[in-house]
Amino acid sequence: MEYLIEKSARKSKQVQSKKKRYLYEQIDWQQRLILLLGYRGAGKTTILLQQLLASSEQGIYMSLDDFYFETHRLVETVAELYGMGYRLFLLDEVHRYEMWSKDLKQLYDDYEDIRVVATGSSILDISQGNADLSRRASVYHLHGLSFREYLSFKKNLVLKSLPLQEILTHHHLITPDLLDKFDFESDFQNYLKSGYFPFFLEANKTYFQKLQETIHLVIDSDITPYEQLQHATTKTLKKLLFVLSESVPFTPNINKLAEKLETPRNTVLRLLDILEKAQILLLLRSSTSGISYLQKPEKIYLHNPNFIHLFSPTMANLGNIRETFFFNQVSAVHAVTSSKFGDFMVDDTFVFEIGGPSKTSEQIRGVPNSYLALDIAGGNDKRIPLWLFGMLY
Repeated sequence: MEYLIEKSARKSKQVQSKKKRYLYEQIDWQQRLILLLGYRGAGKTTILLQQLLASSEQGIYMSLDDFYFETHRLVETVAELYGMGYRLFLLDEVHRYEMWSKDLKQLYDDYEDIRVVATGSSILDISQGNADLSRRASVYHLHGLSFREYLSFKKNLVLKSLPLQEILTHHHLITPDLLDKFDFESDFQNYLKSGYFPFFLEANKTYFQKLQETIHLVIDSDITPYEQLQHATTKTLKKLLFVLSESVPFTPNINKLAEKLETPRNTVLRLLDILEKAQILLLLRSSTSGISYLQKPEKIYLHNPNFIHLFSPTMANLGNIRETFFFNQVSAVHAVTSSKFGDFMVDDTFVFEIGGPSKTSEQIRGVPNSYLALDIAGGNDKRIPLWLFGMLY
């Protein structure tokens, strides 16, 4: 027990000077059970430790992938700490702990005066496991850095997030002031290449090595045990990812993919669904509601532009990068679906065509609520700078 307490104190000191992610202020910290889900390296652990420092309650941080929990049950550990006066329990990597759902449910039911904040992989499904937590837990999803946050972390800029409607109607008024604060050419390109995860600050020279390591860890340590995949299925999943990485954005022919991977069609669709939940892929669908994984997506993208540079370091396609940036940033806060006329539809209302400076509106001419999101510094009318959609969160 002393080991856990000492480790918690040591870890909390490491985040005293770190900036807070956008989600920190959005979380209702008074909820009794909070689940924070997201990709490895997005900053979930830092958020836990920042809350530990900010709280007036006696609290403790514990990582459930610690060897301690190989021989100790979480409920028994919390009971002992409760007797010592602890009321705030910050639990990291809960998906690595076999009894996570059962123990969290029991803690919620047994103690009305404690708060539990737990982090887990983005694949975690709170309705699965030994206990359904969907009626007990408040769930938050942490995305990677927006372009706005990247500028905050990199240049110490204080920039407010912008609602979509404000970007659409006032972008020509907003951009001049923002462009005075950063270098559009270099800063935006650096973000697209290596700015999506906060660890770019600590591992700039080894960023892509760490990026590759996180993908392997997510597949081998998060997806495989949680989804109970056989070794052969995990190999197929990795092969699928490699095939897609060579040709994104990919308009899928599932039968051909199944033949190439020598695996059943439904298995391919299931693996695509898993890779989307794990935030390795983005699947563009015709609707965001009532969709089964058995319905094939319209298009397949890598999850963020940094992944494109990882898989294609010398041949990254500029059009692909632009579309992926827009899809990634906007889908964090809005519903993004396919469009018959442009590249994307947002909230079933707005149509967007993505492109470079010379892109014309010919393809969306006459389409209501349609806009061009272009790789330009400043725009006019319905020609909106692409980078501005990185200010949404």
